Amino acid sequence: MAGRARTVGGARLPAGESRVGRVVETTVERIVPGGAGLAFAEGRTIFVDLAAPGDRVRVRIDREQGRTGFGSILEILEPSPVRVEPPHPAFIRCGGADFQHLTYDGQLEAKVGIIEDCLRRIGRIDPPGPISIIPSPQEWNYRARVEWQHDAQAGRLGYFEANSRTVCDVRHCPMSVPELNDLLADLRRRLEAGELPADVKEFHAASGDGAIALSPPLNPEQVTELERVIAGERYRFDAETFFQVNPFVLDSLVQEALRFTGAAAGQDENVDRAGRARGLAVDLFCGVGLFTVPLARRYRRVIGIESDRGAAAFASRNLEEADQRYARVETARVDEWLRARAGRLAPAAFVLLDPPRTGIDRATIAGLLRLRAPRLTYVSCDPATLARDLRGLLDGGYRLDAVVALDLFPQTHHVEVVAHLLREEDAVDAA
Repeated sequence: MAGRARTVGGARLPAGESRVGRVVETTVERIVPGGAGLAFAEGRTIFVDLAAPGDRVRVRIDREQGRTGFGSILEILEPSPVRVEPPHPAFIRCGGADFQHLTYDGQLEAKVGIIEDCLRRIGRIDPPGPISIIPSPQEWNYRARVEWQHDAQAGRLGYFEANSRTVCDVRHCPMSVPELNDLLADLRRRLEAGELPADVKEFHAASGDGAIALSPPLNPEQVTELERVIAGERYRFDAETFFQVNPFVLDSLVQEALRFTGAAAGQDENVDRAGRARGLAVDLFCGVGLFTVPLARRYRRVIGIESDRGAAAFASRNLEEADQRYARVETARVDEWLRARAGRLAPAAFVLLDPPRTGIDRATIAGLLRLRAPRLTYVSCDPATLARDLRGLLDGGYRLDAVVALDLFPQTHHVEVVAHLLREEDAVDAA
């Protein structure tokens, strides 16, 4: 009833009174998707920024949304066992290192919890078993691809601040590989000398095996094309095309993503002389061919689909240089390609997809179901959109067979997930 007072946490508060600005004491229970800590106080859920599970804290409520509060820590009354002093606090807001206040084991545990939370809460899916996570050999200095923002008027070069278009000036990035920090130092010298072009608002930089590339290049002699060897395969790419940021985990990512592929996995006993299964493998959102090239060594027929023309051109070239002439790359939007081709190509022997963070839409899910692959592997950098999309695939006749996480993004709440699915009718036949 309007205006009626109620007792909450020992204090009588008028119904509907805003709690913004109030200070409460609470204990953080766990880390949730997005990286915040989950806590409860005064009968409400509170998401606490930069928290660690087990922290006993005094929190100021900064904003409200319905009966949910969003707060920041004023004082740590009793620290969590996994809390540490952040070694680079400036990069919490500026470089995205929002997990650096956790021990590395604490980060990994939190990421597994985030995946499980998304599966259960968003996808209504029980994990098929304990979720393992493969750590990064490099906890810092692992990023081999960056985007630097340039604000010529303010004389700044660095990253956007969190939830802002303000450029945070960066002189050294603890998350980037050393060679990119050397390049950043060179750009800063140019900035301070007034030599950076004012009309360039963003620089893309990447590191390969023994070289770095910058786009747009500032010198005619600068390298524009890179190469990197991953799991024994050679890939060419440039600073503009997508390539995973953490090369130190990519061998493990390829191995895990292709765990249930080809004749060696028992999918197809009908193999050619090279030991490749004769069925069709489809690699959707294939980029420069990270998975397409090794798939071509496991299947006689492989099609990679990529909408970005530059990435698709590199993928075709990488296949050609690997002497995989039975594989091809088609430049197309995945949803449109599936709508036009899925029915005619079914059944595919294996399908792999590695979409952007936003995941896939219902039309793409429908197309995947029309391919009728007995095995489907979904590689995702966002557990929330993965869980949403898995729900559609499970409703269409798949079963979640295994989930493995890989820490491609240490010091952040982001995590890479590989989900392996088995079509139910094939699971029954195998049984």
